[in-house]
Amino acid sequence: MNGNAELLNFVYQNSQMGVETLNQLIGIVKDDSFRKHLESQYDEYKSIHDASRSLLNENELDEKGLGALEKIRTYLMINMQTLTDKTSSHIAEMLIIGSNMGVINAVKNLKKYSNAESDIANLMERLLRFEENNIQQLKEFL
Repeated sequence: MNGNAELLNFVYQNSQMGVETLNQLIGIVKDDSFRKHLESQYDEYKSIHDASRSLLNENELDEKGLGALEKIRTYLMINMQTLTDKTSSHIAEMLIIGSNMGVINAVKNLKKYSNAESDIANLMERLLRFEENNIQQLKEFL
C-alpha cells in the first residue's frame, strides 16, 4: 500500500471510530448540553469520514475500515467504562483520552507521510485540528 493510501485509511479509520463511539455515547448521555456537544462532534467526524471515503474512491484505493473485532472491543469497553459511571465528566475524560491518542497518531502519520498528496494531507490536518479542538472543548465538561 502506498503512503497516500495508508494516510487516507488512517483518517478513514479514525473518523469511523469517532462516529461509532459517539453514536453509542449519545444514547448513554443524560445531560442535554453535553449531548448536543457530542452530536456536533459526531457531525464533524461523519463529515471527515465521508470526505475520506470520497478521496479513497476517487483515487481508486481500498477502504480499510475498522475490523469487526475492533468494533466489538470498543463497544464492550465503552459499556464497561460507563457501567458504574455515566457522568458527563467521566465520559468527557474518556473522550479526551481518545482524542489525545488521535492527536499523537495524526502528528506521527503526518510526519511519516510528509510527501502525501496535498488534499489527503489537508484532510489529515483537518482531523488533527478537530481532535485538538475536541480536547479543549471537552475540558468544560470535566
